[in-house]
Amino acid sequence: MTLSAKILGAASLFISLAAPAATGDSTQLLWGDTHVHSTYSFDAFLNQNQSADPDTAYRWAKGLPVIHPYNRTRVQINTPLDFLVVSDHAELMGVIRAIDNDTAVFDNEGLIAGLLRRFRSYVLLDAIETEAGREFFNRLLPVAVESPDQDPVLADGISNPFGDTSTTQKTAWHEIVDAAERHNNPGKFTSLIGWEWSSIPSGVNLHRVVITPENGETAKQFQPYGSDQSQYPEDLWQWLEATQQETGARFLAIPHNPNISKGYMFAETTLRDVPITAEYARRRMEWEPVAEVTQLKGDSETHPALSPNDEFADFETYQFYIQQQWEPYQAKAGDYIRPALLKGLAIEQSVGVNPFKFGLIGSTDAHTGLASAEENNFWGKMARDSIPENKRADINTYDSKNTSGWNMGAQGLAAVWAEENSRDAIFSAFQRKEVYATTGPRIAVRFFAGWNFTENDAQAENIAELGYANGVPMGGDLIQPTVSTDIPKFLIRAVKDPKGANLDRVQVIKGWVDADGKTHEKIYNAAWSAERKLDANGQLPAVANTVDISAASYTNDVGSAEFSILWSDPDFNAQQKAFYYVRVLQIPTPRHSLYDAVALQTEAPQEAPATIQERAYTSPIWYTP
Repeated sequence: MTLSAKILGAASLFISLAAPAATGDSTQLLWGDTHVHSTYSFDAFLNQNQSADPDTAYRWAKGLPVIHPYNRTRVQINTPLDFLVVSDHAELMGVIRAIDNDTAVFDNEGLIAGLLRRFRSYVLLDAIETEAGREFFNRLLPVAVESPDQDPVLADGISNPFGDTSTTQKTAWHEIVDAAERHNNPGKFTSLIGWEWSSIPSGVNLHRVVITPENGETAKQFQPYGSDQSQYPEDLWQWLEATQQETGARFLAIPHNPNISKGYMFAETTLRDVPITAEYARRRMEWEPVAEVTQLKGDSETHPALSPNDEFADFETYQFYIQQQWEPYQAKAGDYIRPALLKGLAIEQSVGVNPFKFGLIGSTDAHTGLASAEENNFWGKMARDSIPENKRADINTYDSKNTSGWNMGAQGLAAVWAEENSRDAIFSAFQRKEVYATTGPRIAVRFFAGWNFTENDAQAENIAELGYANGVPMGGDLIQPTVSTDIPKFLIRAVKDPKGANLDRVQVIKGWVDADGKTHEKIYNAAWSAERKLDANGQLPAVANTVDISAASYTNDVGSAEFSILWSDPDFNAQQKAFYYVRVLQIPTPRHSLYDAVALQTEAPQEAPATIQERAYTSPIWYTP
């Protein structure tokens, strides 16, 4: 392994206001998905998931064989998960499924009987595969905002087309909760109860997944809050606070898929175009300590237009908004994680509190009920995409204006360093941000910062014990010591997925703000495989690509199984606030689109590259003078 910086040393402090810090070598690595939709979600049902219910989702996650909801074959995850959140949409929860099953109960049934008959006749017969079905589904999507300066909520009107569905939705919620209770098995498998608040005013994707560590009895005391009640995040936080006071339930909300938020997810103002205040920043971080950096609808770390000096920025770039009409994609700083982390430092310098001081996770957003983030075992975002020939309407014609199943990425997963596999322990890890994301592989990563680590610590078997004792873990705060000339040291260990590809390199991503409030970013290659050498700009030659395009295969003849290093920042300025996170890259491997192409005996689809360098992103560590 290679170190790219000289190491110096001193002492450390860690501040955690949200949850108690882990100590000793007390944490274990757990893998899960916080973002899976079942047949109870209206869009999942309309896209041919008419049978994969929450029970199916949990059985799949546990490693049991299940029946695919569309192609009806037996499918099974390659490596089981440790925890799962079935996060069905709060809006119309269970309603479309109930209509199809003739079990819907509405208070104003007479007013909507005609609509229901038409809906059953023209839509549910073949769902989204009929022209009528597609037309109905598109009518449920928002219309794009005409002016980028206006409040998108004010330009968007949402309503339930079926009238009062509260009784049906309550029944669905209780069934979802009951399934979670049946599958929760502390110590072996955890089912966290949750849902998705699916605000998308004028095509601005502001979705949040809400999770609670509470049991079913507590969860049944409330009905999930949906965007049909309000599309403003502040109103969601207010509901969470009020419900917590009323029931004792704890919550957190996870912003997801910010890459198609049109710049609003991490904007410099609130959705109502009001400047961010210290109070707003505190509330946001109280309820949203973690954000989703990667999922099926693309990767949201950064974008080439926003990080032009990052050679790995153009990764699983997704450029399709969720709305009725096509609109050219434009990457904005508010859409991506790294620019948001930078913006948070600048806002903190202005108002005293950082509104974007979040940890990172990945999850799938699968609407099949199947948390499939494995390239060679990927079952699509929507159920009908399980069949390769369905992934584009005409396999011989590619229109960049229309998304296809090959635009989707087989990603990601949430990695959690928790003291045990239980609801409380996993929730606590989320609160203290000791979590990270991968795009699918089970890459194990430890990341600590301190002032007195040594080279011996990096090679020690008890690296976690040393890390907790002498530093802070990912998600933590490193405070300047009394001796201002000291330089922080970072203890990093990355180990390949036991069933997967070797590792190419370890990078440290740094962001900082200067005295004038201007933000900066820099990427450091901290360790790498083979006898490659950095050039004068710190760039590293690409690792060898062993992928056989004709067979969708690769070898582990290149790369390293593990990196364990001590790294320090050669450009450290003790007076500047900064964040650091680790990005670990695998060697190139076949993408799911290449597996499809080989099976179909066609060229690799134009929508995506044939190969992929999977990766892991740790939660940041923040340095404060």
